Amino acid sequence: MGYDGIEFAHSYYGHDAESLRKLLDQTGLKSCGMHTTLPHLQGKALQETIRIHKLLGTPYLIVASLPRKRLHSRRALVDTAKWFNDLSQQLKEHGMKIGYHCHAGDFVSVDGSTPWELLGEHTNSDVILQLDVGNCLSGGGDPYALLKKFPGRTLSIHLKEHGGPAGSVFGEGKVNWSKVFQLCETVGGTQWYIIEEESRKGPAALEAVRRALNNLRKMGK
Repeated sequence: MGYDGIEFAHSYYGHDAESLRKLLDQTGLKSCGMHTTLPHLQGKALQETIRIHKLLGTPYLIVASLPRKRLHSRRALVDTAKWFNDLSQQLKEHGMKIGYHCHAGDFVSVDGSTPWELLGEHTNSDVILQLDVGNCLSGGGDPYALLKKFPGRTLSIHLKEHGGPAGSVFGEGKVNWSKVFQLCETVGGTQWYIIEEESRKGPAALEAVRRALNNLRKMGK
């Protein structure tokens, strides 16, 4: 189809790590990340997560979402940031980075700031801030300003559309993608552009990601 990699999300789809490694080799795809949850990043489960993704060659482990109690106040967010910082140090020896993926609620006001900004301000530069452009705009955030605010922190980004008609894929809405790409490539340190498709299944999903890729190519990417 033309994609260079895949970002796994929440599941290994019935495969073990060894068979996934074979599938990646057969298709020529790289594992550019894994969306996961806190239980997979703690205690013995963390060691198994590291084992799997060392085998797959995954550079980025991304926390897909956080419980409300970790986001509801400045104090909670500072504590959450410390957890990310501690984990980033543990992962460094394995050649991996930890990150956080935004949702609309990360751009509501909390003690005069927003969860996204507080996490960015209190985590070290090794912690990835994986912006989801559509989610950010849906929550009232300004993705362009936030890319500038946290230079070098957007190693991967979700190119989710916003403001288009029903069924829109990347490139068919109102996002200023040329501005996003310019900021990613001059400020963000972006290594991976990720097309997210979660609303369709089967052939409809494949057609959607083909269409999105065609739109991306038209933009010279």
